Order: sequence, then C-alpha cells, then structure tokens
Amino acid sequence: MALEVTNLVGGYSQIPVLKNISFNVKDGELVGLIGLNGAGKSTTINHIIGLLTPFSGTIKINGMTINDDVKSYKQQIAYIPESPIVYKELTLKEHLEMTMMAYNLNKEESWKRANRLLKMFRLENKLDWFPDNFSKGMRQKVMITCAFLTDANLFIIDEPFLGLDPLAVNDLLSLIAERKEKGASILMSTHVLDTAQRYCDRFVLVHDGVVRTEATLADLRKQFPSAGNSLNDIYLDLAKQDKSNEETRAGEK
Repeated sequence: MALEVTNLVGGYSQIPVLKNISFNVKDGELVGLIGLNGAGKSTTINHIIGLLTPFSGTIKINGMTINDDVKSYKQQIAYIPESPIVYKELTLKEHLEMTMMAYNLNKEESWKRANRLLKMFRLENKLDWFPDNFSKGMRQKVMITCAFLTDANLFIIDEPFLGLDPLAVNDLLSLIAERKEKGASILMSTHVLDTAQRYCDRFVLVHDGVVRTEATLADLRKQFPSAGNSLNDIYLDLAKQDKSNEETRAGEK
C-alpha cells in the first residue's frame, strides 16, 4: 500500500478540521480527492506532505511514517501545489538542479528526463529565465516538470488543471498514466469532475472534514442509484443531501 491514512484528526488550530479521516492509495492507482471548498482536501494534503502535524491518527507511505525518517519519507513524495511555489532568486535550470540534489538523483539521467519534460511543456529555451516572472500557467509547468523529474513513489497533485492550457493538461495526464504504469501512486485533488471521472481509479469524497464515501465510480452509482451516472451528478446529489442534513440539524437547535 503506497499511502495509508488512518483515523487522521488535524487542522490548523485546536479545533480539528479533519475528523477521523481514513483512506488509502494503492500502488499504480490514481485516486481523486473530491470535495467542496473548505471540505478538508488541502488540509489532508498538508498533513500527508508534512506541513502539518496530526492531532492523532497515522499517515504511512510504504509503511513509513514521517517520524521514522523525515528525509526518506519526504523523498518518496512529489508534490504539485495548487498555487505554484518558485524561488525568486533561482533560474529554471537552478530549480531543476535543486530538485536533483534534494532527491539525490543521478545528474546525467535526470537531465535526459528533464530535457524531455522541458520540450513537452515548451520550456526548453527558458532555462536561464527566472520562473518568478512566468505566467501562472508557466509556473505550474515548472512545478510539474520538477515533480516528474523525480522517482517518487507517491505523487500528490492539488488542483493541477487550473491555469494550464488544453495541450498542457493532456501532457500532464499522459505523464500521470506513464507513472501509473511504472507502479507509482497518485492522489489528485480536483474540481474538474469530468476529467477525474475519465482518469481516476477510485474517489475519496470529503465533506466537512470526514470521508463521506470512498469508492469506484461503479460502486458510487450503486450507492446512489437515483443521483445519475456521472461523478458530477453523484457528487452534487451528495452535497445537497449533506447541506439539507446540516440545515435540519441547525433547525433542531
């Protein structure tokens, strides 16, 4: 099992945002993390990558927790954030070199991979440019290039399609498919449900800090037979049910 999240309780203050969240991502699997804004998706991701410390519960990557070995734990992860994070003082080439150093990658082999990625995302003539001056879409491509430069076991991708042109979206999906074939696991948070439906193997639907359900699309259709066949229809029906339940509880108070 690549990623195991068990009874995770956590958040940014003393009041937990996440309430006993449990799910997993298997080897060679793409799992969609789905939920409304504020549902707890980004908080979950921040705990997995080690930016937040759980109040309780465990997170394991290939059986290892962050407390076992921080460096080894983090080297198993490639993270593509929703908002690109680049260093103002570094050129694109220096971003790539820093990634190679952080993951202890072989330089010669890594540059072969980097050159392919740079060409794919039309960045090959910008090695001496500073990504801090790039458009959001171009900075996002820098993040994708750095992530797929690595040999990570687990890719965590947060809203990857925002700001990308259609060709770049297609290229990213191709890279995801390639890494899945090689056994890597991917956890992807996205609001683009039609794309998630076509590419994800399973879905973890989060609402108000809890996992509402975890299932394949076929199983979701069985669980919610009156909602419709698409992931979008099922999720909207589920969200409406949860909103109605919340309003009922509020009225009872």
